[in-house]
Amino acid sequence: MKTKRREFGILYTGETASLYVMRTDSMIVTVTDYGATIASILLPGPRGSWDDVVLGFSTLAGYAGTHPYLGATVGRYANRIAAGRFTLDGKEYVLACNDGMNHLHGGRRGFDKVLWESEAWEDRKSVNVRFSHRSPDGDQGYPGNLDVRVTFSLSSENSLAIAYEARSDAATPVNLTNHSYFNLKGEGDGTILDHEVQLFCPKYLPADNGLIPTGELKDVAATPFDFTARKPIRRDLTAAGGGYDHCFVIDRESGVSTEEVLCAEVLEPESGRILRVKTTMPAVQFYTGNFLDGLEGKRGSSYGKHAGFCLETQYFPDSPNRAEFPSCVLRPGEVYRHATTYSFGF
Repeated sequence: MKTKRREFGILYTGETASLYVMRTDSMIVTVTDYGATIASILLPGPRGSWDDVVLGFSTLAGYAGTHPYLGATVGRYANRIAAGRFTLDGKEYVLACNDGMNHLHGGRRGFDKVLWESEAWEDRKSVNVRFSHRSPDGDQGYPGNLDVRVTFSLSSENSLAIAYEARSDAATPVNLTNHSYFNLKGEGDGTILDHEVQLFCPKYLPADNGLIPTGELKDVAATPFDFTARKPIRRDLTAAGGGYDHCFVIDRESGVSTEEVLCAEVLEPESGRILRVKTTMPAVQFYTGNFLDGLEGKRGSSYGKHAGFCLETQYFPDSPNRAEFPSCVLRPGEVYRHATTYSFGF
């Protein structure tokens, strides 16, 4: 197991971004300090070939441009906050709105658009890269100076673990996740509609036309959102409005835990690859790339509608405005911790 660092490119600020190549005998993961982003995940195929199973770009310019968060760490708040505002401890905060009238994935310049500090090391069990960033008080409208660390750890067991940690000097909402788009056949190789998905989630959050939760937690049984038994994504796609972009509530006794539980399992039947996702968070946003529209990806790939799917482990959308949802508020003296592991096999 080993890690190599190399230059990725120069940003408009004059700063140099780097790539870290994390390698085991059976898996290669590349991450960049720009946006604390997963740039590639290379896996061996059933016939000896290697395939990159996440969407992305070949150059830094692609990540620095406008794109739908391919592989990025998103924050301070993953997903949407209604009307870009919330009230905390009696004070209203107004956020940057970048999704119509709503705030999405941290605003106009979220964590996906900053250069993080970085360090890498190896130990007996894994190769590791840690990214660190300070989000200053008032960043995109949020209160408090927030110090964030995101650690990617690649093990010899074909698992990529992501550990999130944050501290703040004032009360603030925090909801961090990774926004990788997966295609287990290989990026650019058609759609993901034949991937078979199982979500260990008995309920989901119905949402309005702006994808803001109504507040109801609804049973998935007898709805197009029932993935409690594995099924192809395309099976109920039309009944689900032509695509999924919904928050599913993970089946566990408590909303947030220090123990990771299995929340999703995906099979790609042609290659036989399987992705399993475990997390400590209470929910996972299942998104089927509904708004991809021919974006140019790696080595000339074109990412059209449904070219990839996301499994974003997180708190519920719009939690700062919903007292009935698990609390996402981080207070001084507390530590935000969130762990998610992506494991690959056949």
